[in-house]
Amino acid sequence: MKTIQLLGASALVLALGACQQESGGAPDQQNQAVNATQDAAAGVTGAVAGPAGAMTNASFVSNAAIGGLYEVEAGRIAAQRSTNPRIKAFGEQMVADHGKAGDELKPIATAANLAVPTALDQRHQGLIDNLRGATLQDFDRVYLQQQEAAHNETVALLESYGRMGDHQPLKDWAAKTLPVVRHHQQMVDQLDEATADAPR
Repeated sequence: MKTIQLLGASALVLALGACQQESGGAPDQQNQAVNATQDAAAGVTGAVAGPAGAMTNASFVSNAAIGGLYEVEAGRIAAQRSTNPRIKAFGEQMVADHGKAGDELKPIATAANLAVPTALDQRHQGLIDNLRGATLQDFDRVYLQQQEAAHNETVALLESYGRMGDHQPLKDWAAKTLPVVRHHQQMVDQLDEATADAPR
């Protein structure tokens, strides 16, 4: 029987998010905690999710669907809150691209009698709460940090299932979605560089 090996990464990032949510104090202190959580999440995701092994069809659908729901919600927030036109446009593209991928995943999962989550898990809800709580000054940085970590995680998930999954329609969906997510990674890198070079 196949096992889920991404669980350790999820649990650790969830624990980091919980630590952040418990931090109080002034807004600057809270933002520092948010940023530290995002930095740690990016490192954990890149280090642990990359070499992950086989997973069940159900866990793949769950992780992929929740990741897509997060991307859509985070994209909506970015389109509303960012003052950078390029980040606003990127957020809108995340809503469109991940919304489309999610719509394509649903009938495949349903045909295989696999449940498709319709709400975020605690970890992703914590990331959304962090976005909503970020100051306008910090928002773009927090959003891009989250996007880097999230897209690294999604690429690892799709690649892993593509190699070791056993349901061909889901493998086909993963193969179709992977180039889109890789393109998003490149866009995040470009936005990150442009934001870092911008005068403050």
